[in-house]
Amino acid sequence: MSNSSSISHFLLLAWADTRQLQLLHFCLLLGISLAALLGNGLIISAVACGHHLHTPMFFFLLNLALSDLGSICTTVPKAMHNSLWDTRTISYSGCAAQVFLFLFFMGAEVSLQTIMCYDRYVSICKPLHYGTLLGSRACAHMAAAAWASAFLHALLHTANTFSLPLCQGNVLAQSFCEIPQILKLSCSHSHYLREVGLLAVGDCVAFGCFVFIVFSYVQIFRAVLRIPSEQGWHKAFSTCLPHLAVVSLFLSTIIFAHLKPPSISSPSLDLAVSVLYLVVPPALNPLIYSLRNQELKAAVWTLMTAWFQKH
Repeated sequence: MSNSSSISHFLLLAWADTRQLQLLHFCLLLGISLAALLGNGLIISAVACGHHLHTPMFFFLLNLALSDLGSICTTVPKAMHNSLWDTRTISYSGCAAQVFLFLFFMGAEVSLQTIMCYDRYVSICKPLHYGTLLGSRACAHMAAAAWASAFLHALLHTANTFSLPLCQGNVLAQSFCEIPQILKLSCSHSHYLREVGLLAVGDCVAFGCFVFIVFSYVQIFRAVLRIPSEQGWHKAFSTCLPHLAVVSLFLSTIIFAHLKPPSISSPSLDLAVSVLYLVVPPALNPLIYSLRNQELKAAVWTLMTAWFQKH
């Protein structure tokens, strides 16, 4: 293949070599996808319908649920299709769309997780300024900025990546279309370095978000330890620890995936790491947030009860 214009499709990494394992992977992905769709769908419905949940924390949680739905619907259906039908192909345009949507929802996820950390910080460390710093207009502006920056980030990377001349075949060592794997097919050193530089900038931004989150939680925990009431400790930790656990898993795996040394890179490791930041967070986020938040749990239960009574 002389250049990218002659590539009509890419070949993705198969999840398994045997038919039995392929079907097992299909069933596992189906179960995780249904759990993520149900959990995030319930959160979106509960927050949208429950007027008492129209607060900054739940507003950002609704946005996070939307990004989780989008991210799991971007890559998992194609992986399920390939496992079920024993194929590895994805069209060139389908690959470009997958890269764009993947970057869009991942970027939104990082931004929203950072904003949610800021919400917890203001709520616990500056409660008297909460209404001023996180009013309805400020929340709408922050959410819009998160989605807009994610869109521009995804558009820039996708346009730059798929303008690269590709002459190293069409086989990707990953189960979905990912920029580092596409770069390995490039035959233009200058374009390659330009995209690697953009990826490095993106990873630095993600790392900066992670540092901001860690610093914020240090301040939060210092403030919590000054609370004399044990009930106050429990309430603060019950809202902060689940968020910290989810953020740590998501950001640490995605940073590791892009910054790990080539000497330890392998298709199986890349696949395992990608599952940790692609599939696990969208499925776990609703479970963690709903189980640790009594208001949300009650709203979801009320919504489900009303639905069953109607049907």
